[in-house]
Amino acid sequence: MTEDICQRFVDFDQWSTPETIAAMYEGQLMALAAVKSAILDIANTADQAALKLGKTGRLIYVGAGTSGRLAIQDATELGPTFGWAQDRIVFCIAGGLQALTESAEGAEDDFDDGQTQIRNANVGKHDVVIGVAASGKTPFTLGALQEANAMGALTIGIANNPKTPILQDVDHAILAETGSEIIAGSTRMKAGTAQKAILNMLSTAIMTRLGRVYKGFMVDMIVSNKKLEDRAISIICNITDCSKQTAQTSLIQANKNIKTAILIALGQNLVGAKEILSQSDGNLRSALAKLAAKEN
Repeated sequence: MTEDICQRFVDFDQWSTPETIAAMYEGQLMALAAVKSAILDIANTADQAALKLGKTGRLIYVGAGTSGRLAIQDATELGPTFGWAQDRIVFCIAGGLQALTESAEGAEDDFDDGQTQIRNANVGKHDVVIGVAASGKTPFTLGALQEANAMGALTIGIANNPKTPILQDVDHAILAETGSEIIAGSTRMKAGTAQKAILNMLSTAIMTRLGRVYKGFMVDMIVSNKKLEDRAISIICNITDCSKQTAQTSLIQANKNIKTAILIALGQNLVGAKEILSQSDGNLRSALAKLAAKEN
């Protein structure tokens, strides 16, 4: 369907620019509306992925062309936003990482390379493999998912066309049926928007289930610049109701680890804060509950 020509847009190139922009805006809204029917699938997938990942599993993103670039964009944001370790992320993109900046359209037809990249990544039973393909039948992505299934990983397929192989050969299928594009086959438009939204929602839900969000705050955020340091101080102040100076001092003592800094701001020393977090598997809510029980 993403390749179909929509009769409404056969003279699109003759429309005025405001008319074309309005039509594209409408298409973006339709793309997001198409995601709504997938909400329960996304939620169930996130829960199962979080269980699979545990303390050691990796997130492995697979795709070709636009889908691959969107997948990698999502993956690269998990480190700074949620403190997800770089060694727990794997990129498998048709044509290699060079395809991020240079088109490698022919690489998407290489089923064997998809399998090879998964094997080279030593995918295992604690890993989660996310394959994205608007068409739902990209050979590279199918090869990767097939190999990941054989190696015991949890597999997720995201597509924009129904009843396609990528949705049938995975543990969890997520469909956003975006239909034909304004420019036939240009899936960087509606399909790409839906994919981006699904990836954002899925990864954020996984990170939340893994305890990397507390009361709406990014408590595992990597504090890597002045803006993020100010944000971290604000987070500590909000959660502990301490002064800005106390939050800043606690953050320094915690070597910029927000969760540890929160416990220090609440009266723990560095060793004690780390111990409570360790006993709580790094979950701040659990750590705060332990601290409250200890004080009572």
